[in-house]
Amino acid sequence: MFNKNYRAINDSTWYGRIDSLDNYDAFRWHQWVKPLDLRDENLIPLKDKLGFAFLGFCCDEGVRRNKGRTGAANGPQSIRKEMANLPCDFTKDVLLFDAGDILSENISLEESQTLLAAAVEKILSLNLFPIILGGGHETAFGNYSGILNYLAKKTDKPKIGIINFDAHFDLRPYPEGGNSGTMFRQIADICKEKNLDYSYFCIGIQKHSNTVDLFKTADRLGVNYILAKDIIDSDNWSVLEKLDDFIKLQDHIYVTICTDVFSTSYAPGVSATQPLGLDPERVLKFLKHILRSNKTVSFDICEVSPRFDLDSTTADLASLIIFSLVNTVAHINNLGL
Repeated sequence: MFNKNYRAINDSTWYGRIDSLDNYDAFRWHQWVKPLDLRDENLIPLKDKLGFAFLGFCCDEGVRRNKGRTGAANGPQSIRKEMANLPCDFTKDVLLFDAGDILSENISLEESQTLLAAAVEKILSLNLFPIILGGGHETAFGNYSGILNYLAKKTDKPKIGIINFDAHFDLRPYPEGGNSGTMFRQIADICKEKNLDYSYFCIGIQKHSNTVDLFKTADRLGVNYILAKDIIDSDNWSVLEKLDDFIKLQDHIYVTICTDVFSTSYAPGVSATQPLGLDPERVLKFLKHILRSNKTVSFDICEVSPRFDLDSTTADLASLIIFSLVNTVAHINNLGL
């Protein structure tokens, strides 16, 4: 399954400032991340520790098909660079792995997503928490597929709730194949085919970025959503209450963030910029609340496009979101410092 379009991480990828070689309290992530080759047949599930596995999805073919600004295929490396100097704000029982990259050269988008699904399924089977570094938001279809394939081996009808921070519904029809604007319609169709609950909650929707038909499609499919303007104009509690109502109905939660949900001032390096997007501080509060449910099984952050990213602002934001995720999950497991 892991052919030439899977690339294990190079040892030289993670580098940065070193304050100490033996004092763990002074360690940064680049000193703690270990390579994980998913082709290794001798890998065994992690026991008695908490582990996260980063995986890059170096693909923005979905963005190209969607007539967006390409460049997110280089997002994983840009995000890794910003993560390298983050401090290890957790105990030694928290392990960080880099599972390499899924490449999209010379294969179709669908083949790339199938390969991503296999990698996510493998990471979950190793008892690790997948953190996927996009890539265009077509990443979501591969990530969800991997989660579903893994959970379907454990139960007949897994209940997976999707929470998407995004300016767009990504519910468009796909008569000519999927792209970065169709994933959650594709997932809805899979759920219908397999007789599974379709549970989708989208936070940060922009009215100017979605057609009337997309709002009607969301309503027809029973999608929960909150407009960006309603988040900006309200307190956090109303959003948290809606999240609680959604989460309590799910057995598992998959969280995905499209960085175009944020205001352009925070995230200029995206496929479709949003002048009136969300403030990252509020999104972090919502993300931490979701994680505290202890139901989240996988996460991805998408559409970081380095060629449009002034001073790596968007990649830095992505790294800080991942930092908060890792630390929150560590604290839930009493492994934070």
